[in-house]
Amino acid sequence: MSAHTLDVKGQLCPIPVIRTQNQAKKLAPGDVLEVLCTDPGAMHDIPAWCRINGHTVLSNKTREDGKLIVITLEIGA
Repeated sequence: MSAHTLDVKGQLCPIPVIRTQNQAKKLAPGDVLEVLCTDPGAMHDIPAWCRINGHTVLSNKTREDGKLIVITLEIGA
């Protein structure tokens, strides 16, 4: 298992989901992907994409400044 970070700050829907999907395809089951984004819609869109595609959301939170969203997911099989 290894950890990876994907920075999609400043990107608007649907780009954060598309880039998350593209990155997930390169990773092995059990790898952890931390997605950094600023689009509020990603808080709902990325977890929905995870449910559909068999990945697990480990955390989904907004940082203290209210501008940075950090979604951490585990890649499924």
